[in-house]
Amino acid sequence: MQHRPRPRAGRLHAALRCPPFTRHGLPLHGRCGKLAAAFRPPGSCVRQALRLLPLPLCIACALAAHHPAAAADDDIEPDWSLCPIVESVPEFPDAHPATGSPADRASLPTDIAGDRLAGVDGESLEYSGNVTLRRGDQFLGADNLEYRSESSTYVASGRVRYQDSGMRLVAERLEGDQEADTHRVDNVTYQLTERRGNGGAERIEMKGAQGALYGSTYSTCPPDDRWWELRAERIDIDNDEGQGIARNATLRLGKVPVLYVPLFAFPTDNRRRTGLLYPSISYSSRNGFDWRQPIYLNLAPHYDMTLEPRLMTRRGLMLGTEFRYRTQGGSGVFDVELFPSDRLARDGRQDEIDQGILPENRRKDDRGMFRFSGQQAVNRHWQARTNLSWASDPRYLEDSSSNLQGRTDFSVRSDLGVYGRGRSWDAGIMADYWQLGDYTQPERVLPYHRLPRLYANWEDSFGRFLVAGASADLTRFQHADSRARPGGSRLDFKPWVSMPLEGAAWYITPTLAWRYTGYELEDDLARLVAQAQGIAPDASPSRSLPITTVDAGVYFDRTLLFRGEQHLQTLEPRLFYLNTPWRDQSALPLLDTQAMSYSWGQLFRDNRFTGADRQADANQLTLALTTRLVNAETGREKLAASLGQIHYFEDSRVGLGPGSPVIREGRSAWIADASYEINDRWSIGGTYHWNPASSQEDLASVRTRYLVGDDGVVNLSYRYRRNADTRADLLEQVDFSFLYPLDPSWSLVGRYYYSLLDNQLLEGIAGVQWDSCCVAARLVARRYVRNYLGEMNDAIQLEIEFKGLGSAGPKTTDRLRRAILGYHREDLYLVPPPEVRNDDGIPPPADVSP
Repeated sequence: MQHRPRPRAGRLHAALRCPPFTRHGLPLHGRCGKLAAAFRPPGSCVRQALRLLPLPLCIACALAAHHPAAAADDDIEPDWSLCPIVESVPEFPDAHPATGSPADRASLPTDIAGDRLAGVDGESLEYSGNVTLRRGDQFLGADNLEYRSESSTYVASGRVRYQDSGMRLVAERLEGDQEADTHRVDNVTYQLTERRGNGGAERIEMKGAQGALYGSTYSTCPPDDRWWELRAERIDIDNDEGQGIARNATLRLGKVPVLYVPLFAFPTDNRRRTGLLYPSISYSSRNGFDWRQPIYLNLAPHYDMTLEPRLMTRRGLMLGTEFRYRTQGGSGVFDVELFPSDRLARDGRQDEIDQGILPENRRKDDRGMFRFSGQQAVNRHWQARTNLSWASDPRYLEDSSSNLQGRTDFSVRSDLGVYGRGRSWDAGIMADYWQLGDYTQPERVLPYHRLPRLYANWEDSFGRFLVAGASADLTRFQHADSRARPGGSRLDFKPWVSMPLEGAAWYITPTLAWRYTGYELEDDLARLVAQAQGIAPDASPSRSLPITTVDAGVYFDRTLLFRGEQHLQTLEPRLFYLNTPWRDQSALPLLDTQAMSYSWGQLFRDNRFTGADRQADANQLTLALTTRLVNAETGREKLAASLGQIHYFEDSRVGLGPGSPVIREGRSAWIADASYEINDRWSIGGTYHWNPASSQEDLASVRTRYLVGDDGVVNLSYRYRRNADTRADLLEQVDFSFLYPLDPSWSLVGRYYYSLLDNQLLEGIAGVQWDSCCVAARLVARRYVRNYLGEMNDAIQLEIEFKGLGSAGPKTTDRLRRAILGYHREDLYLVPPPEVRNDDGIPPPADVSP
């Protein structure tokens, strides 16, 4: 390298060649100007300084974050709307927009600018006056920056400030030793930008990948309104291990310390760590005080475990275990609950005897449950999926549930299978098994096990006007109570061909199908069917018949002015003709077939039964009409109304058995459905089934919703349903729920879900919420039906949420979100993606191609 005379300090030379950074042996080139001297040095001083400063961000995130495996990610972000706009560290006016992402930092050069430069070759460089360093998304500014080559030390002082895509930081002084790789920052204040965290430290020291913070703080609250704050006397960081250790840490509410931890470890990156997770505390009249303390075990990079000891003062000690694993192309979760010596089983034994509960359905002394859910890709077309469940007794679901769903699941289903899908086909082989979950019923009410079931579906187009397809299903049926319900095998095969014709505003689709169903029954089942039908036993009955449908519709629209806005009104009449001849099906058993509930979708189906054991004979025509009112500018649907009815040209004689209701010649019940948005806040809707045969309604429901402010909602609905054949009332319910804000911080929540038919409360909720920028609290009281006998349970739950840190207490928001539609305003606008499902209700596997 060419040697030049050493300039004297304070003088500027237009052609000055700056001395090299000796650590890398790379020269620093540049031109020096009076107001802006710009350079591109690859020197270690600048790069090490920039590497140092993100350390507080790493530590702050670690203090604020949940453990990576603590819980499933919540899809609702904390509400920061009550926070002030001003941040603790405002944006720096001299920090220009980023020129790259964090991932590009290593490959980008560093630009230096300053008002003055002075130095002595091989000894030191001094930058002064608005010194700035930029690399990608990183910015470092200071009044002065000095680097001494002989000692490899540097000092930045005077308004030291740093900014990148994740944080902003100001400090009093920054200094370090490049050779020893030691660095120190004094009087640090930082503001996270991607999260609302902010805080500071008296000083930060770092040596290589090891670091330490002294007198550090963290909070998501504004600096002048500290509702909560984390403080630590010292925090040691090991970036190589991805772990930090905090000493003498306290959590303060205001100025009052509420939690002191002398020593605890936490992760500083996404690597999982063994440790305690946040506990959950609640109270109910059934369990007493309920404490859950999850313990996370990081066993290996591809599997882990969470133990959850649970203490219920009225029932005893329970242990829950979750084991998760991930493989190449697959994953799975094991859940085990062990509850030895449940006092509820011992204390309630006499009540079960008095209620006449069958001995096999009573609570066991030692109780528990097992679940496994997993999937594994076989290749790009095939995938194995498993969902296994087992409970020690039928009452376990009721006793372990805290919502209404626990009392409506009368069975526990397990299934496993291999499923495939291609461009024009899907197929699978699977098996399922049922366990009783309703202790008031015997095992014979359970569905048949399918051990196994093989199915295949195919559909393809042959030109523009021809579509053909076929479906096949072969199933072996067995039952848990084989004496009362013997089994057998069934083959169902249905090929079809369709000719779709369509224009710009019309379509007509005739379809011709042939359905064959054959059985191989156990002798006992054949005899039971024959006795019930009064016919001779047949162990190999079958049925075959054609099915003809014609689906046609037209589409009309016009523009009109409605309430001063342009709207598009549509008129969509639709006809659906179905013709299926009668076949005697009295020799066919009922293995998985039931009558469908009358609904809008049934107007356009080719069978009014589920399963393959019954194919209804039909000669009928559906007339339907739908109209919509759509805002021409926004595309938002203002009004939708539909009306439909089936006209039966002859009796439908196929039923589920002797004495079962059949369809008579005439007309079905009218189905009407409508929804209307009165304005941006009010909406109403309803469904009504009017039966002309009885001159009564079979179903009526009315619903209305009012949006209060930006977050509140009030829901009111009424539901009534009657059995169209027996004229017996099935349900009559009213449901009132609300989230009502009193002011920006306080709000009330509640639900009143009542059965008018039974004169009984199904669920009642009353609660109060308080919210601020960084803290939220919810106190909720619930009373709900917990079993089929109508017995009630009372519970009180308190949750305190430190936004950006975590929450203490049970997750009340999940419960309120299910009970109050619109509790999160985003839920009102969620539209589930369309999903094609197999006949058993299981979606086909996703394309797992690499």
